[in-house]
Amino acid sequence: MPSLGADMDAGTVGTWLVGPGDVVQRGAIVAVVETEKSTIEVEIFEAGVIEELLVPAGDRVPVGTVLAHVGVPGGAAGDLAVPPSALRQTPRPSGPVDTGGDRIPAASGAGMVVSPVVRHLAERLGVDVHSLDGSGPGGTITRADVEGAAIRPVSPAVVAVGEPGPVAGGLGRPSPAPTHRGHPSATGVRSSPLARRMASELGVDIGVVDGSGPGGAVVEGDVRRAAPVEAQLAPRDRAPVTSGRVQGAPAGGAGSDDRQAAMRKAIGAMMARSKREIPHYYLSATIDMSRAVTWLEAVNTERPVTARLVASALLVKATARAVASVPEVNGFMVGDTFEPSTDVHVGVAVSLRTGGVIAPALHHADQLSLDELMAALRDLVNRARKGILRSSEMSDPTITVTNLGDLGVDSVFGVIYPPQVALVGFGRVAPRPWAADGMVGVRASVTATLSGDHRASDGHRGGRFLATIDHLLQRPEDL
Repeated sequence: MPSLGADMDAGTVGTWLVGPGDVVQRGAIVAVVETEKSTIEVEIFEAGVIEELLVPAGDRVPVGTVLAHVGVPGGAAGDLAVPPSALRQTPRPSGPVDTGGDRIPAASGAGMVVSPVVRHLAERLGVDVHSLDGSGPGGTITRADVEGAAIRPVSPAVVAVGEPGPVAGGLGRPSPAPTHRGHPSATGVRSSPLARRMASELGVDIGVVDGSGPGGAVVEGDVRRAAPVEAQLAPRDRAPVTSGRVQGAPAGGAGSDDRQAAMRKAIGAMMARSKREIPHYYLSATIDMSRAVTWLEAVNTERPVTARLVASALLVKATARAVASVPEVNGFMVGDTFEPSTDVHVGVAVSLRTGGVIAPALHHADQLSLDELMAALRDLVNRARKGILRSSEMSDPTITVTNLGDLGVDSVFGVIYPPQVALVGFGRVAPRPWAADGMVGVRASVTATLSGDHRASDGHRGGRFLATIDHLLQRPEDL
């Protein structure tokens, strides 16, 4: 079980996407894990063959518990690979386990072979694997086949006129027939673990629910809309459903109120630990944004609405670039030792619609162009709010940025998220009185703040960091 943040002590295996005998490549999604904050897709960090699953779907286990055995090239067997720093020594269960009925078959009919990992990718991208010609050995459908199909426009002829039943994913494929309540069908009704448990508790047949999630996935809101009114009024009074329930979770844990309470508890515990253990110092600087705002307006007038940049992208990019001048703010405290990171993975604080906040990483943010960063930022926020983040996005932010300007906040002094050593906050970009060259006028400006860890840096280095952000924002065209 990977550590998906310092505030995570345990996680629940919601769904296995692989089974014994499946071949997996580095970076493939092998399982979906539920935490107090979100549902995370877990990646594997070594290529190999799945030999044995050790933790069944639905079990809640501590961080560091071995989830599976993987046969690596050369015949050696190893544990399901996660970053070494994310593991703790934990006794492992013995013997093979059942996957909870969520395993996706590797073959889907004569003449077509597709691995569970590739099938999962197809579902995420809304691609119908039945329409693909495999380019792999023996007609196997590969990752490249799915990705190539995802970027091709869909012909209107794909949707048959008068085709009965709801259409999944908008690609003309009929929704699967009704199946056992609360579980995916053999043909692959895609649904979140939370949606399946909610369907079981509310008495909804998930096989006939129209999904509004990515690729037509059924999410919690879809189940609630499909449930009878009387079932929604008092879901906690219903008899508990034992199948698929998270072990150790409180009754009614599938409800949004319980999940929000668990998230608040986790956030509160982590922030209390941060304030107790980290010697914070705080700095602020007011930055002239008039050049940046003028440049943004000029650039955006020549672009379609969907390709326009926002000030937040400039602020994140300037923060990522400024790290080069003050590396002491980018990295982790390991015990009493600061370990700087050579990569800049900016954690972006995202408020969730159900309450709470999460801060997944924009990887290598300093190396992205503004257009790439804008696209990555938009994608990250959307997936964070839909609960489909990847484990690497939760486990490796090296510095966090929080921006509350859209809420009218002038400045924000955040609490550092351990084991990180710095958090940068931005308020709203707004016109304010500004004195320059002996004259007083009105200019767009923003208040930038830094919460720093005195064990890794000090006020002098922190001040230099904010000054570098200021300098970079005066030449937005160079970002």
